Amino acid sequence: MTVRLALLGGIYNNYLALEAALRQASELGAESYYCLGDIGAFGPHPDRSFPLLHQYDVQCIQGNYDDSIGNELDDCQCGYTDARDNYFAQKSYDYTLANTSDENKRFLKSLPNELILEIESHRLLLCHGSPRRTNEFLWESTTPTHFLEWFFRERQVDFIAGTHTGIKWHQQTKLGRFVNIGVLGRPENDGQTNVWFTMVEVSRDEIRTSFHPVQYDHTRLSREMHQEGLPDEFIETIETGWWTTCLEILPQKERKAGQF
Repeated sequence: MTVRLALLGGIYNNYLALEAALRQASELGAESYYCLGDIGAFGPHPDRSFPLLHQYDVQCIQGNYDDSIGNELDDCQCGYTDARDNYFAQKSYDYTLANTSDENKRFLKSLPNELILEIESHRLLLCHGSPRRTNEFLWESTTPTHFLEWFFRERQVDFIAGTHTGIKWHQQTKLGRFVNIGVLGRPENDGQTNVWFTMVEVSRDEIRTSFHPVQYDHTRLSREMHQEGLPDEFIETIETGWWTTCLEILPQKERKAGQF
């Protein structure tokens, strides 16, 4: 028997991409849906994502953004160290906090910070940043294999999925598979306007993953962002596929792949 899961990361208020991804995952045969956190940030109309999550019975875990919004903290706990990155992060956070209903804040506050699924003979760990810290950035170019294997041994799992960085990647080690599932909220700094989600197929003998591009009405999203007074830098990313903010967190290899 094969069990099919849809993993969604970093919605960032992009309810249009979320709707398209859920529909696409359903067509691919997803039997259950999981959001790995950061429902808010970056985009417009925070409350529009929640009805879609409930409609598809998406099981969510708490990212740093969800923890902050749910508990009405001062900032997003995003983990940035650059002043410019933190400036734009605060603009996004203040907007999302002000436009999220009390009911949805309570929902975010109630979420667990990880999930462990036992399927067939496998144990799958779903987290936001890493198994040890919600806002930890795990990049393909700077995350050594032995570090991932330490997580597999420490948590006694053979599959780990996270998000947080905004750029998808995966690695198979001797002890298990790690996958960064990408995000739905904004393009992954490659000059393309699509976003990504991940399908996972679990059978007795193996766990298979596949990345799926999502096309959505990004022109409508950028127009709504402009109407809501969100920064032009955010809108440019949606329209061009190139990051204009949060660049200083990128390691050298990932930074070189972008335009800026």
